Amino acid sequence: MKRDEIPPGTLCLLILKTLSLHGPLHGYEMANVIQRGSDDVLQVEEGSLYPALQRMLVKGWVTAEWGVTAGNRRARYYKLTTVGRKQLDQELSQFQRVFGAINRVVQTA
Repeated sequence: MKRDEIPPGTLCLLILKTLSLHGPLHGYEMANVIQRGSDDVLQVEEGSLYPALQRMLVKGWVTAEWGVTAGNRRARYYKLTTVGRKQLDQELSQFQRVFGAINRVVQTA
């Protein structure tokens, strides 16, 4: 199956939602959860994921701490903060509003 790029402006939403559903995850796990959750349509590239996580850390949406993976490797685990939960609500609201508007245009065309 062909994989598509994540639509611009939705990566933070996907990360926040993934963390809200699955709890603390390291980057590789997060990318896999998003890919599997999209039935392998969406692929999160490392070059997009880690800069987005860094921006989210700076904004206080997530925290990070070092841990050890199931494969005994050192990894940084990201966790959603209270501010991140509020941001998730805002991101979801905006996404639903924009998606609904696009859907209305497409349906009438």
